[in-house]
Amino acid sequence: MERAASFSEVVVANSGPLIGLASIGEFRLLKDVFGEIVIPSAVYNEVVIQGRDQPGAKETREADWIKVVEVQEHLAVDLLRNELDQGESEALVLAKELGAARILIDERLARRKARSVGLTVIGTLGVLLMAKEAGLIPAVRPFLDHLSATPFRMSGNLYRKVLYMAGET
Repeated sequence: MERAASFSEVVVANSGPLIGLASIGEFRLLKDVFGEIVIPSAVYNEVVIQGRDQPGAKETREADWIKVVEVQEHLAVDLLRNELDQGESEALVLAKELGAARILIDERLARRKARSVGLTVIGTLGVLLMAKEAGLIPAVRPFLDHLSATPFRMSGNLYRKVLYMAGET
């Protein structure tokens, strides 16, 4: 099975992609696409502790390929907290600290902030596109439809854009 990213690339994740993919039973795609993922403790707490009965909690807790790493620059996290939640703030700071190849994050403002500091941003839908490109899934449409039935927010325009990018229009 071909992997879309090498094991040497650090990929930091926020809670959105963990929860989103778990909610449609496709949490494994994170491992299949990236090999290993790093999350800050705030994301672990958000997904596993606070969301203990929600999608992603059990999967994240049991995944030996997800590493929890403490953020060092707490002042940077505090500064970001004016606009982002704790998990998003820690994910951005941790990605910069580790020189991450990518950050997995869905929230629009957090994505904008991540790009503004030079991070490569991928969301849940980007993971699906990468999985299709790597031959891990045959099509993205069924996954988009399944996500649409969950609390995951996706506009009609974004739905069509992802299908276009996947060559499924």
